[in-house]
Amino acid sequence: MSKGLVALTAVVAAAAIAAGALSLQHTSAGAAGTPRPSGAIVIDWNRELVNLVNTPGNQPSTIHPTRSFAILHTAIYDAVVSTTHGGRPYAYSVNAPAGADADAAAAQAGHDALVALFPARQAALDQRLATLLASIPDGAAKTAGVHVGRVSAALAAGLRAGDGSTRPQPPVPAPSKPGDYRPAPPANAPAVFTQWPDVQPWVLEAAGQFRPGPPPAVASSAYADGVNEVKRLGQDSSAARTADQTEAARFWPGPIWVQWNEIAEASASIHHTDLLQTARVFELLDLAFADTVIAFYDAKYHYLVWRPVSAIRAADTGNPAVVSDPGWTPLLATAPDPSYPGAHSAVSAAGAAILGSAFGGKQPIRVTSDSLLGTVRAFPSYDAAAEEAGLSRIYGGVHTRADHEAGAQLGRQVAAFVLEQSEKPGFGLAGEAAITSH
Repeated sequence: MSKGLVALTAVVAAAAIAAGALSLQHTSAGAAGTPRPSGAIVIDWNRELVNLVNTPGNQPSTIHPTRSFAILHTAIYDAVVSTTHGGRPYAYSVNAPAGADADAAAAQAGHDALVALFPARQAALDQRLATLLASIPDGAAKTAGVHVGRVSAALAAGLRAGDGSTRPQPPVPAPSKPGDYRPAPPANAPAVFTQWPDVQPWVLEAAGQFRPGPPPAVASSAYADGVNEVKRLGQDSSAARTADQTEAARFWPGPIWVQWNEIAEASASIHHTDLLQTARVFELLDLAFADTVIAFYDAKYHYLVWRPVSAIRAADTGNPAVVSDPGWTPLLATAPDPSYPGAHSAVSAAGAAILGSAFGGKQPIRVTSDSLLGTVRAFPSYDAAAEEAGLSRIYGGVHTRADHEAGAQLGRQVAAFVLEQSEKPGFGLAGEAAITSH
């Protein structure tokens, strides 16, 4: 964390502490407390954020939604840890009076984090908070919990001020040879989130910490095999793609981080996780997603690989094993960013690793599609769901197998690092000195 960001966070923290008459210190794990029996408040605020980012006009188009999920859940998690003393905080633990209500802290933290992110939606968020707080008995414990939530949310938002997410988006170099990225037809839309490789990671030491090796060279047989597989399976009118593969392609194309947050909601509900457990699952999940997105954009804009539709339609790839087809059209729309590595594969692998760690690697799950309404697919494990989500992009004609494999490896590496670092004091501050205020 930069000195400027530390200074800004100190100002935010001081204001929150003054408002709540609380003190703040960076801590290691506290003594185990008594968590609430249900994590419903965490799930409620996650659903609220899903609705917000799925509604056009709410989430800024140049700010990746995984940033919003990570801010929400670090705010809630640190508020819960501060009141239950049951784990290590992401960044700070607020010194709260004994008996401060953990539910009130989680409710207020979720509200304040979302208001900071979506100020235009404050009225609706205020109503939701009032409903949540109404179920908690009034008194000193509730008041103290509310104060903890306010401070935790202020800190969570303050830590990300100046993180690079609002920088101007740099232009992508013009293509100069076969294989270079270019806007994909038919939309030919400009590349998105080109500034994201320079966004400050949440847990990773650097955006390129786990950058995958280079993709297959355009002249190689591996490249030809990958492109020809997509050409065969991913065309809109493909006769080689099975009915099940077509359903898989149409099942997963929505925002993949939202789909995995919904999988986490279902898993937490089925397993009846308590408040602290639920807060921790979502905190780790969305930290892993936020850093995975930073990491895959680092790789995407480092290698600048063209999308399959560009490769297949090209008249001259320099590879005799790839025969151009100027009229080829993929089953799904192609996203406006480079192909390598695959985003669905990376996020899904990270999600499977975090949820598998929390609920068991061989946990059978059922997933409801956000795109094929009413369609449910069953999987023997989170890993199996992640694998299908990645392969579905081949069936949809928007990624190659090399994209999938590199993305999946990247997601697993980021998730493993987040899990490892989460056992260390102050893992969100990357080992730097924390702010102490009394």
